[in-house]
Amino acid sequence: MPLLIMTVDYPTLADCIGHTPLIRLQRLAGQTSNTLLVKLEGNNPAGSVKDRPALAMIERAECSGRIQPGDALIEATSGNTGIALAMVAAIKGYRMLLIMPDNSTAERKAAMTAYGAELILVESMEAARDLALEMQVQGKGIVLDQFSNQDNPTAHYCTTGPEIWQQTQGQVTHFISSMGTTGTIMGVSRYLKEQNPAVQIIGLQPRDGATIPGIRRWPEAYLPSIFDGSRVDQIVDMGQHEAEDCMRRLAREEGIFCGVSSGGAVAAMLQVSKTVANAVLVAIICDRGDRYLSSGIYASESV
Repeated sequence: MPLLIMTVDYPTLADCIGHTPLIRLQRLAGQTSNTLLVKLEGNNPAGSVKDRPALAMIERAECSGRIQPGDALIEATSGNTGIALAMVAAIKGYRMLLIMPDNSTAERKAAMTAYGAELILVESMEAARDLALEMQVQGKGIVLDQFSNQDNPTAHYCTTGPEIWQQTQGQVTHFISSMGTTGTIMGVSRYLKEQNPAVQIIGLQPRDGATIPGIRRWPEAYLPSIFDGSRVDQIVDMGQHEAEDCMRRLAREEGIFCGVSSGGAVAAMLQVSKTVANAVLVAIICDRGDRYLSSGIYASESV
């Protein structure tokens, strides 16, 4: 008899983006009638929530004919988006030029170059964004521009939001997220509010003087154009010490190893939990803690 060969449709790496776990906090929540949940976006292939918009921005640019394999892509980034774009560029065959502040952690820089990206270091995110646009004008590549590209929030509208709704069986009452480009909170807010307008959307920004990697208080001239303030019900100003302390507690008391902005999001969720009852709160754990180890932040203070 002839040998029958079965064709198996194995996934590619891009197929593994999304569908991340939503888990319950066991110790930090304390005695409460509320359910406190966190979405583990560090489980994405390149280690952060930014895998979702990175894939979406590149694939939509391909579909529109704006880019083709072999083109050079340019992006200003503080870290996670750059790592995610470098991964997707490697999958699809693009040259990736990333412009980032020179104070980014060594792990972030190393991860980008491991994927084959070329790095340009500047003094600030504002300078990085300006240089990216200048390089595009000079014909050195195509800027995807996560700050104004609607494919960024749309990625979360199509994936992150529906996942949270399904994973909570439609019971989510509060969504808490750090705000950098604001793509995550914009897309998730739009989806959840369409399902239930009563869901409260809470955004996190650093308190004046605080330095929390991945989130910003943008000067008006640099405010991401994808941001729509009407989609956020409450903005929490988060202190650096509070975010760092909660980040360390997450590792030591919950086994959740994450970055500072994720610690801030959970700290904000704990604050909100004290003011409500019988609620289902969801916070985004946007990345993993291993890309911050060289900063010494995990060893800097005992809990």
